[in-house]
Amino acid sequence: MTATSAQFPEFKDRAVLVTGGGSGIGAAIVEGFARQGAKVSFIDIAETAGRALAERLSRETAYSVSFYHADLRDIAAIRRTVDAVVAASGPIRVLVNNAAWDDRHEFDAVTEAYWDNNQAVNLRHVFFASQAVAPSMRSAGGGAIINMSSIAFKLNMGGFPSYAAAKAAVVGLTKSMAGRLGPENIRVNCILPGMVVTERQMQLWLTEESIARSVEQQCLKVALKADAIVGPCLFLASDCAAGMTAQSLIVDGGIL
Repeated sequence: MTATSAQFPEFKDRAVLVTGGGSGIGAAIVEGFARQGAKVSFIDIAETAGRALAERLSRETAYSVSFYHADLRDIAAIRRTVDAVVAASGPIRVLVNNAAWDDRHEFDAVTEAYWDNNQAVNLRHVFFASQAVAPSMRSAGGGAIINMSSIAFKLNMGGFPSYAAAKAAVVGLTKSMAGRLGPENIRVNCILPGMVVTERQMQLWLTEESIARSVEQQCLKVALKADAIVGPCLFLASDCAAGMTAQSLIVDGGIL
């Protein structure tokens, strides 16, 4: 069974919004929901890749997949995009805050401007996208928000202090939003992926040797691909997880 072969009938006709859905884990999540019969929209700053993904999936899924080009550092753009999605697809029942940028940065070289931009890319939009979507979920009687963190901040990795800080903060933000939105039947949970082999990771940092070293530390002796995150995301958004909120789900092949 693959991550997208499990069926969740409740997603049929539901509006789903994914941030950073143009490539990598985000693209796999977009495809996973689209193949469940959901009305999927996604936001990405990479226009060419985003349009190509939407066009490909729209030929194969029950509903056309909608791509919205926006910079998530622009809060006004987030709000406009959410309004456009609701107008086109109806109340948003699932939000996946996936967008992030795990660039490496040397501790001594980080400037105030770099730090602020990095936090805007990796953390700030998680709150403001959720804030923008919440009225739509309230009108629908509830919904599910899934935030994407990372195990990186748990591993004492020194190569990206701002990114690690943001991903740790996503866990805290998840718990706070769960407490605030739970009484309105809006569940908020978090996924912490481990090493996931994507095209970008292979281009920039991963090698066959580094992948092998990471796999050796895992209980499951297989390199995780982006679709390994799809099943947990579908589960947390589904009615199967109706009693789950404020939780952090680690998907790392068994490192932690």
